[in-house]
Amino acid sequence: KLGLERFHSVGILGFNSPEWFISAVGAVFAGGIVTGIYTTNSPEACHYIAHDSKTNIMVVENQKQLDKIMQIWNHLSHLKAVVLYKDSIPVRHPNLYTMEEFLELGDDVSDTTLDDIINSQKPNQCCVLIYTSGTTGKPKGAMLSHDNITWTSAHCSKAGDMQPAEVQQESIVSYLPLSHIAAQIYDLWTGIKWGEQVYFAEPDALKGSLINTLKEVQPTSHMGVPRVWEKIMEKLKDASAQSGFMKKKMLSWAMSLSLERNLNCSRSSDLKQFWMRLADYLVLAKIRSALGFSSCQKHFSGAAPLNTETLYFFLGLNITLYEAYGMSETTGPHCLSGPYIYRQHSCGKPVPGCKVKLVDEDTEGNGEICFWGRTVFMGYLNMEDKTKEAFDEDGWLHSGDLGKLDKDGFLYVTGRIKDLIITAGGENVPPIPIEDAVKKELPIVSNAMVIGDKKKFLSMLLTLKSVLDPDTSDPTDILTEQARDFCQRTGSKATKVSEIVATKDQAIYQAIQEGINKVNKNATNRVHCIQKWIVLPRDFSISGGELGPTMKLKRLTVLEKYSNEVNSFYEE
Repeated sequence: KLGLERFHSVGILGFNSPEWFISAVGAVFAGGIVTGIYTTNSPEACHYIAHDSKTNIMVVENQKQLDKIMQIWNHLSHLKAVVLYKDSIPVRHPNLYTMEEFLELGDDVSDTTLDDIINSQKPNQCCVLIYTSGTTGKPKGAMLSHDNITWTSAHCSKAGDMQPAEVQQESIVSYLPLSHIAAQIYDLWTGIKWGEQVYFAEPDALKGSLINTLKEVQPTSHMGVPRVWEKIMEKLKDASAQSGFMKKKMLSWAMSLSLERNLNCSRSSDLKQFWMRLADYLVLAKIRSALGFSSCQKHFSGAAPLNTETLYFFLGLNITLYEAYGMSETTGPHCLSGPYIYRQHSCGKPVPGCKVKLVDEDTEGNGEICFWGRTVFMGYLNMEDKTKEAFDEDGWLHSGDLGKLDKDGFLYVTGRIKDLIITAGGENVPPIPIEDAVKKELPIVSNAMVIGDKKKFLSMLLTLKSVLDPDTSDPTDILTEQARDFCQRTGSKATKVSEIVATKDQAIYQAIQEGINKVNKNATNRVHCIQKWIVLPRDFSISGGELGPTMKLKRLTVLEKYSNEVNSFYEE
C-alpha cells in the first residue's frame, strides 16, 4: 500500500520485539528485503545502509531512532514512509505512521494481490540483507536468499538438537541484536521453523537485566556471544567474593568436582558419582536456577571464540557450552556442537549437507577455513568485486579464519588471518592464545591486546575490570569486586582504575609484571614473549569504538586510538 517495490528493502531499526518479527515477515511477504539496522548506529551509518539497500520503508522503535531518520530523510530518494511502533508521534509529518495506523492501511489490499506476490518469489532470490559491521572499510550487505534462510533454519538447528513444538516446546529469550545474523537466525527464523516460544528481553538486557528475564522465563535453550557468558561468570564471581567463608568453600568444592567429572568423561567410581550428584543437588542446581538455567538443556556460544577460563567455569556449574561457528556469509552457523557432537575447544562439525576444507595448511595443520553448502550467501549487494574476492574458482567461500581439523572431522578455529601478527623478523604470532593466557593469569584484567605487527618485539595494551554504568553500559572508573579482591591480595588499597594508573600503583604493577612473566615462561618461543605493556585509563566499550556491536575487539581501531601509547613502546 505504501509502494514497496520488489527487491527494495524494509529497514528495521529497534530493539528485539514482536514488532521487529512482524515487520520482518511482512517485508518478505510483500516482496521486499529485510534489512536490520543496529540501534547503536549513527545517523550517517543509517543513511549508508538505507541508501545502499534502497530502503522504501523504515520501521523504527522510538523517538530516539526516529530522530536519526528525520535528520537523513531528505537525502534518501527511495524512502517513502516511516512507521513508529513504541512512542506516539509528537509532530505529524507526511508519510509518518504509528503501528496502528500502518496496520489499518492494508485492510483494503486483497489476499489475491498478496498471494500473487508470495507465489512469484523464488528460492534463489534475496530476502534478507545482513550488514557486516566490517572491522575495516564500509559495511558490506550480505545477501541471503529464501533458500539460505529456510535451509539453515531447518538443518542447523537440527544439528544443535532443537526440537519441533510437537515433540517439545522450546522456549528462548531474544536479546542479542537482530540485525546480526546469529540472533536473527536463532530467534526469528528458527523460531518460526519449529514453533518456538520467544520471550523478548528488556532493551537494557546486556547492561544487566538479562538475568532477571532468564529467571522469569527459565528457557529450554540459550545462545550467547562469549562476552555474555563472560559477564555471567564475572557476576557470579563477584557474588561469590562477597559471600561468607562456608558458602565460598561449598561452591569451590562443588565446582571442582563438576569440572573434574566433565573433563574426565571416563567412568568414575560410584563414590565419586555420589559426591558429584550431591554437589549438583546441594549447590550447582541452585546456582543454575538463580541464573535462569534450571530448565535449560542447550547452551550455545557463537560469533567469537570462547576462552578456556569461561569454558571451564561453566563446566564447573555442570553447564556445557556448545560452540557454533560461521559468519554472516554462511547465514550464521555452518559448524555446530550439540549434545551428540561435542569436543572441548572445538566448534563441532559441519552441519550435515555442508562442507569445510582447509587451504594453505602450515606444518601444524592450520589452514584457512573454506565453506561450501546451502548456507553460503549470494554475494555482497552492489559489490561484485568484493564478492569475487570471497570465492575461489571452485566456488568455495573463504572465511579469512585459521583453523584445523582433527581425524574425526571436528573443527578448531585458531585465529583470524588478518589478526595474525607478523613481526619485523617475519615470525607469525597468533595473538588470541597470548591474550587469553594473560587474562587467565590476571583476574583484574578485562581486555588484553597484543601488538607487534612489523615490530621487533611484542607489547601489550591492558584494561582493568570496572563496573559498568547501569544507564549507558559504559565502563566507569570503579573497579569490580573481583578486581578489588586482586588489589587487596597484592597489598593495594586501590578501588578505582584512575588511582592505579595515575600513581602506577607499585603493588599492582609488580603483580601484573609477575603474571606476564609467568605467561612468557610458557610461551612457544622467545618471539611470543611480551616485552612491554601499559594499563589504559578506561576499559574498551562499544561507545568507545574499541568493540563492535557483538563485543568483538576492533584491533585496527584500537591501534589508531592508542597510537601514542603504542609508539612509546618502540621509541629507541
